[in-house]
Amino acid sequence: MSALYMILGTLVALGVLVTFHEFGHFWVARRCGVKVLRFSVGFGRPLLRWHDRQGTEFVIAAIPLGGYVKMLDEREGDVPEALLGQSFNRKSVRQRFAIVAAGPLANFLLALLFFWLLAMLGSQQVRPVIGAVEADSLAARAGVPVGAEVLAVDGRATLGWGEVNLQLIRRLGESGTLRLRLLEPGSTLEVERSLVLDGWLRGAEEPDPLASLGIRPWRPQTAPLLAQLDPAGPAQAAGLREGDLLKALDGQALDDWQQVVEAVRARPGQRIALQVERDGRAFVVDLTLAARGEGAARAGYLGAGVAGGEWPAEMLREVRHGPLDAVGEGLARTWSMSLMTLDSIGKMLFGELSVKNLSGPITIAKVAGASAQSGLGDFLSFLAYLSISLGVLNLLPIPVLDGGHLLFYLVEWVRGRPLSERVQAAGMQIGISLVVGLMLLALFNDLSRL
Repeated sequence: MSALYMILGTLVALGVLVTFHEFGHFWVARRCGVKVLRFSVGFGRPLLRWHDRQGTEFVIAAIPLGGYVKMLDEREGDVPEALLGQSFNRKSVRQRFAIVAAGPLANFLLALLFFWLLAMLGSQQVRPVIGAVEADSLAARAGVPVGAEVLAVDGRATLGWGEVNLQLIRRLGESGTLRLRLLEPGSTLEVERSLVLDGWLRGAEEPDPLASLGIRPWRPQTAPLLAQLDPAGPAQAAGLREGDLLKALDGQALDDWQQVVEAVRARPGQRIALQVERDGRAFVVDLTLAARGEGAARAGYLGAGVAGGEWPAEMLREVRHGPLDAVGEGLARTWSMSLMTLDSIGKMLFGELSVKNLSGPITIAKVAGASAQSGLGDFLSFLAYLSISLGVLNLLPIPVLDGGHLLFYLVEWVRGRPLSERVQAAGMQIGISLVVGLMLLALFNDLSRL
């Protein structure tokens, strides 16, 4: 079933985002009087095709990894004299700029639409209450109290742990002061704590912002009663079953699942002894934990999970906006995520973020499947984030991408004439090399994660 969700989720995600992006080019081209020859979603052999009254061919092709809009252009072939006025290359710099910019702009508008819908649908947020603070951690040295609720990070309000994490991700690789506004436990008093960062998680391959600060979220106590097993994990290989209750790990008594998680993470590749209770009978299982990640991110893996615990009503809050308020919320989230995406790209270029964080088609497919299986809200959120990423990446000033064409048009507008075909061709070659290199790096990262 998960494989089906992955396939369908990926097809829907790519289909929607690519179609909307190319429709932006198509719609503005038509308004500028350019004849559109073909509007294709996907590459390769056409699976479905039809024509409209203006002679544009619409195609759904076999390889759903992109799309394109082909316009009448003298640089790509002979154009009948009667149609010269509808040729893309005959249009003004302003019109060509608008046509090319319309694709990424359409992605930002689509993200805004999804965020608007999400704001109206509403969501249930877990209050960001701190459950524990590690000794001698950044949070402990700053005096962050256990039981406090995080109200804001660097002045930005946080209604749930998701927003806390997003604000922390902005500071990855940076030095300076991280400001937390907290609600003191059991009171209405608000206090501020400052955490000193020094190249915080710079270059980390799998950064865990909260854990690196020494903060653990509060969560309801969950008995270590196994409810799910990874078929390829050490737990199932050792004979553990769903319904088994873990009583102790290497002699340490277990009352809460979080104890299991912490003990397992600290023992990658090590052999452990689990005391298990099954149907009233106690026995010991010896197994060797798997290891995941590399370097400082290397952690043990058991391949088992428990059913989620019940959250107290006072720890949950409903967040929902009316149609008008949702517009402002959508604009704010679209702008915020766009800036964060651009900032992350810059940090990768300067080594503040590891390029291991770059993801390719395999990771996108896995996240698409997981979000589709999780529900409509999570899938719309995934589509919004992916649409923003597509818009930002296409605006990078790299020839071949939309941003590269826009750079050429800006130069043409300043100089009063276009760059020579030789210079543009050289730029395209460089652009192709960069894009192919990035795609190979992203694919390598995907395969490494597998």
